[in-house]
Amino acid sequence: MSETTVGRTAAAGPGAAHVPDAPVVPVVPAELLRLRSSIDNIDAALIHLLAERFKATQQVGVLKAEEHLPAADPAREEQQIARLRALADESGLDPVFAEKFLAFVVAEVIHHHEQIASGQHEQPGSTGNRSAGPAERTA
Repeated sequence: MSETTVGRTAAAGPGAAHVPDAPVVPVVPAELLRLRSSIDNIDAALIHLLAERFKATQQVGVLKAEEHLPAADPAREEQQIARLRALADESGLDPVFAEKFLAFVVAEVIHHHEQIASGQHEQPGSTGNRSAGPAERTA
């Protein structure tokens, strides 16, 4: 990887002032910039998809509360885990990672459903100021 430094002498000759060198700035290859831009776009799409997913699960939470159904549905969760592990495997994604990601999302959904059922419903799309992970919330 090549690097450039920025520094210059204001005038040539004795007593010339020297402008200090700026920090070394690595030259970023165009391919790396392209890949990072693609990753940024994918991250944005993931956030938008998660927002849409949580809008739908908020509606599910309201329906469950109205029908006095439990916030969690272990049978549905098991079906989803199996389905998403298979999708991950077909897509070349580590199924264990996919399952962990789904478990995180489902734990958040269950938390929202519990809040809805107890009347402590936050605004759709809000996760409040919580920083605890799923294991800490369900302990």
